[in-house]
Amino acid sequence: MKKFLFTLFLFSLGWGSGLAQTQDTTVYLMVDQKPRFPGCERLDTTIVAKEKCAESSLLTFLYSNIRYPAEARMEGIEGSVVVRFIVEPDSLVSNLEVVKDIGGGCAEEALRVIGAMNEIGVRWVPGMKNGEAKRVQYTLPVKFKLEDPPPFVVVGRDSIYVELEKPLEFKGGDESLINWLGDNLKYPEEFADSCFVGDMGVNIWVNSNGIVKVLEVSDYNNLGEEFQFAAVTTATSTFGEWIPAMYEGRNVPTTIEVNMSFRPEPPACATEIKRYEQALVVAEEGVTLYNEGDKENGLVKLTEAVDAYPDNANFRYMRGQLYLNENQYNEACIDLTVVKRVLGTKIVDNVLPLICNQNN
Repeated sequence: MKKFLFTLFLFSLGWGSGLAQTQDTTVYLMVDQKPRFPGCERLDTTIVAKEKCAESSLLTFLYSNIRYPAEARMEGIEGSVVVRFIVEPDSLVSNLEVVKDIGGGCAEEALRVIGAMNEIGVRWVPGMKNGEAKRVQYTLPVKFKLEDPPPFVVVGRDSIYVELEKPLEFKGGDESLINWLGDNLKYPEEFADSCFVGDMGVNIWVNSNGIVKVLEVSDYNNLGEEFQFAAVTTATSTFGEWIPAMYEGRNVPTTIEVNMSFRPEPPACATEIKRYEQALVVAEEGVTLYNEGDKENGLVKLTEAVDAYPDNANFRYMRGQLYLNENQYNEACIDLTVVKRVLGTKIVDNVLPLICNQNN
C-alpha cells in the first residue's frame, strides 16, 4: 500500500497595495513584514531567518496533522491544493477559501487542518505595515503526493529497516529474553536500600552481524544515571544473542524496544513494589476501557495511576494522548510537559507549543 508525503510550498501571490479605505476592513496584499507561523519569535536573528523558521514550523504542523483522504488514496489522486485565508491583527485566521482543488477530499482536509488552528490556540504573528498589525491575505499551496516508501529509514548513520520479512528475534524467543534480562540486569548497589522502583524502555539497534547498539533510553520513572547505565550495559551485553531480521532474503539492521524493570530486593521494599505494580495494572485497565468505548472510566483509571506516580512519564504520556483525543488541550499540555521534563524526548517538541499556547 502506498503511503503519502506532502510538500508545502510557501509563496506570496500578487503582493500589491490594499484596496479598501476603512482601516478595520482593509485586506493587504503587500506589507512591510509578512505574517509568520508561531514558534520562531524568540530567535535572536533577522526577520528573514524568522520567516524561514516559521515556514519550516508550518510545514511540520501540517505534516503532523494532515491525513491523506481515503477517497484520494483509493483513486490515486495527487497534486496541489491551494488555500487562501486572512491572518487577522489579533493573530487568528479567517475567511478560508479554496483557490484550487484536486478532488478526493484533499481541499476539505487542507481546510480542516488550517481551520483548526484557532481552536487549538495557534496564534500567528500578524503582518505589519508602518509599525501596525494589519489584515493580510496569505496563500498556501499544499502538495499531496502518493509514493512507495523505502523499506528503511536512516537515523544518523544507521539504517533501520521498518519493512521486514522476518523480524528480529532473541534466541529462544520472548520468554528467553525476559529470563535473560532477569538474570543479567543488576540493581545499582549504592541504591539497594532506596526502594526505587521503575521501568525503562531501551531502544536497541541490531545490525546484520548481530552487533548491538543502544539508540535511546526512556527512563520513565526518572531513576537516574546509575540505573540508565545499568540498562545500557545490559542491553549491549546481548551481543550474540539475537537472530537478525531479514528482508528480501538477507540479514538487515533494525531496532527493537526492550523493557527493563528495576525491583529492589530488600524485604522492606516489598510494599513499594506492590504499589507500583498495581499502578501498572490500573494504567493498563484505563487504556483498555478507553479503547473499548468507556472513555470516562478509562481516564479515571489512568488518573489513578498518575496520582500514585505523578512523575511517571509513561503514565503521563498515555493520559496526555487520551486528552488530545478528547480535545482537552490544557490537560494534555500539563501531562506532555511532564513527559518532556522527565525524558527530555523530542517526540513532544512539535505539539507542545501548539497545545500549550506558547506562541511567542
